[in-house]
Amino acid sequence: MTDQQTPPGEAFPATTREDWMRLVEGVLKGRDFEETLVSQTADGIRVDPLYAAALAQAQPVRAEHAPWHVAQRVDHPDTGEAARQALTDLEGGADALSLVFDGARAARGFGLRIATLDDLDAALDGVLLDLVQIRLDAGRSGRHAAAALIALATRRGLSLDRLDADLALDPIGAAACDGGFSASWEMIADRCGETAVALADKGFAGTIFLADGRPCHEAGGSEAQELAAVLATALAYWRAQEAAGLDPEQGRRNIAFLLAADADQFATIAKFRALRRLWARVEAAAGFEPAPIRLHAETAWRMTTQRDPWVNLLRTTMATFAAGIGGADTVTVLPFTAALGLPDAFARRVARNTQHILLQESNLWRVVDPAAGAGGYEALTEALCETAWEAFQQIEMEGGIVGSLASSALQVRIGEVRAARAAVIADRRAPITGVSAFPDLDEKPVDLALREPPPEMPEPDTATIPATMPAGFADLAAAITEGGSTRAPANPPPGIEPTLLSALPHRREAEPYEHLRDRSDQYLADNGERPKVFLANLGKLAQFNTRAGFARNAFAAGGVAAIGEEGFTDSQALAKAFTESGASAACLCSTEALYAEHGVEAARALKEAGCAILFLAGHPDDLEAPMREAGVDAFLHEGCDLLALLGEAWAVIAGERSEAF
Repeated sequence: MTDQQTPPGEAFPATTREDWMRLVEGVLKGRDFEETLVSQTADGIRVDPLYAAALAQAQPVRAEHAPWHVAQRVDHPDTGEAARQALTDLEGGADALSLVFDGARAARGFGLRIATLDDLDAALDGVLLDLVQIRLDAGRSGRHAAAALIALATRRGLSLDRLDADLALDPIGAAACDGGFSASWEMIADRCGETAVALADKGFAGTIFLADGRPCHEAGGSEAQELAAVLATALAYWRAQEAAGLDPEQGRRNIAFLLAADADQFATIAKFRALRRLWARVEAAAGFEPAPIRLHAETAWRMTTQRDPWVNLLRTTMATFAAGIGGADTVTVLPFTAALGLPDAFARRVARNTQHILLQESNLWRVVDPAAGAGGYEALTEALCETAWEAFQQIEMEGGIVGSLASSALQVRIGEVRAARAAVIADRRAPITGVSAFPDLDEKPVDLALREPPPEMPEPDTATIPATMPAGFADLAAAITEGGSTRAPANPPPGIEPTLLSALPHRREAEPYEHLRDRSDQYLADNGERPKVFLANLGKLAQFNTRAGFARNAFAAGGVAAIGEEGFTDSQALAKAFTESGASAACLCSTEALYAEHGVEAARALKEAGCAILFLAGHPDDLEAPMREAGVDAFLHEGCDLLALLGEAWAVIAGERSEAF
């Protein structure tokens, strides 16, 4: 560029929001701006299509400017295979391991089968514990697993101040998942405090407690609900340590955080940024200068699908991107086949390399806070902070996280959000690619390490607990060193009453559609073909093709194969083709004009030919009354409750019921 040329930034006239709005109005052609382009999060936070640049707020970030840790799950039930998993991952570039024990919700029926210290030693054979970040995921056996890891480090002659370990004790999260504590919360809190003091005495330098957002997220909770639950849980652990006499400064350093990262890029980035701001606000309110926290991310279980699992590769890539941009210290990617069983080496390698591409090839880690100053991200982060803080205060007014769970108040609020989310999945306002949108009825199975979990291990004998499993953490680690069980008993010792809670459910969003697909697979195995619906196309290809394609995809989402490519104008020829197809259901597909001209006659002909259930593709509008009178049972269109429609009609299509709806 010469000195005489105009700088690029000055070559175009300045534009305003009003200029943009005039252009948008021309594209919308009368459609409502708010309904078309403005959306809301599950918390009711407004998301606009355009934001002006914002001033970057002071944002708490990672403790050090470095790539986030690439973590891999170690979850094979066989200890030898688990060790091979771990070493393969570390050799492949991972620098952190998440040890997922059987019995933990995250294990999904699999997980490390660790009964003794020797088992744990074998599962980590060849792993240099002082060179790798470790996070435990053991559910209600968390304290025993932590004691086992400490015992193993001692056995291997390692100084505990050299361990970069997250013991991840989370009795509150485990109780929310399992439906109760093994004792009163007061006893559990005392035990948490005693554990923290014992580990401080041993010089342990890692984190002890985990405020985990996964139970809330997997139950269908919103971003603000997940953040509020995490804040309240962390505060409960901080208070328990202080009550035990531990220095509050040490107590806050003992707490790590974990959030679920899903494919909603904007919400996930804002959620991770918001947590750091919110916890800094808690610290400031307690009189402390905010300090960097350890923030883990794990790609969301609830977004994974069993059907067309290859799409999960895209979901986890987006989630990992968002978690990294949002400031996660460690990221764990669920392999793309995780919803189907125990992933094999290929799926694990892809999960690992997803992070390497984003870190090393895309260099995402090099900018400290890439979202800073972006109007959309700043607005969403701030709104999420405000909404989550209100939800956090509500939990605190209910007696803290334990009190809120005990009264089921939090579960009820999460249930309301879950129900609202289920509604938009059912009518496909929130489509699931490969499941409710663009499904593939002919997809091929994928390889797995294990398809079914092995039989459960027997529970430790409760009668032996007083002798072998003392209450003190140091004594517990010593007992495990001497051969004691590393598994918490299913029932408390005599004289201790458990505290029951309403368990938070854990659901994948695709499950309702997948259940229909499972029925279709069984029907195929029993009958040699899938349930089918005849596409009763009216007119020429150009007239019926769009709605025929829409209907084909909609029925495939429920495992129903749509047949018929020909178009008809003669009702008797249409009825004859339907009879010859062998289908018991049909769907009229065409334009409104042809429906008005031929629809009633075609519907009557199909019903007279024995059609058990008749659909019409498109919104009925003024034709609803005459079409229903002619025999149309249901209307298939954008915004209809597809799950309800398929669920009611499936049995008729499959010949299990004779009456429609």
